[in-house]
Amino acid sequence: MVEPATSDTEPTAKGEQTRRLIVDTAVRLFGEQGYDKTTMRAIATAAGVSVGNAYYYFPSKDHLVQAFYTTVQDAHAEACEQLLAAPGTFVDRLRAAMLAGVETMAPYHGFAGTFFKTAAEPGSPLSPFSAESAPARERSVRMFRSVVDGATTKIDPELRAELPELLWLAQMGVTLYWVHDTSPGQEKTRLLVERSAPLIDRLVAMSRFRMFKPVTREILSLYRLLR
Repeated sequence: MVEPATSDTEPTAKGEQTRRLIVDTAVRLFGEQGYDKTTMRAIATAAGVSVGNAYYYFPSKDHLVQAFYTTVQDAHAEACEQLLAAPGTFVDRLRAAMLAGVETMAPYHGFAGTFFKTAAEPGSPLSPFSAESAPARERSVRMFRSVVDGATTKIDPELRAELPELLWLAQMGVTLYWVHDTSPGQEKTRLLVERSAPLIDRLVAMSRFRMFKPVTREILSLYRLLR
């Protein structure tokens, strides 16, 4: 059971510390034993808390994974704060943000495939598109919105509104490639970011020209329809 509060601030600090301990322990065990073989009881034992306490914070392993997703997105956003502090060209800001994402995920490459295997199942709460994944997804979209908002590059106004979500989708594509990247240190994923960022920048720049506006509108219309 959770210990009773003794002050207004202590339970929040202690509770967050316990919650963080459970998440960190779960991530370690997922890496050592695999997601399917890791039980809530094993996580609680390794973390030094009661099973009831573990379930108090996380009703299931899926909830633990969602907390892990959010933690990774928070770490990514924190890593980007300094990189995106000053205005700059869209391509430079995009490249920096996406490379920071690869660096943030690096420690988890060994077992990330396990999560993606589960997340790929239709209706899985671990899917990045699920309602359960909304907090992590929205955190990432906000980070990409800061990429767009601080860009000195001129961007078509209608595209600008949808661009953060589209960039999040691009990041999902990079992440999927990263999961399967067996090159040393996932250098091919970094190469993918280095080479794709200028291509995305060109497409964004082209959207401002009159001759490309109809195509841009059709693409955005289709995206909204499928979203």
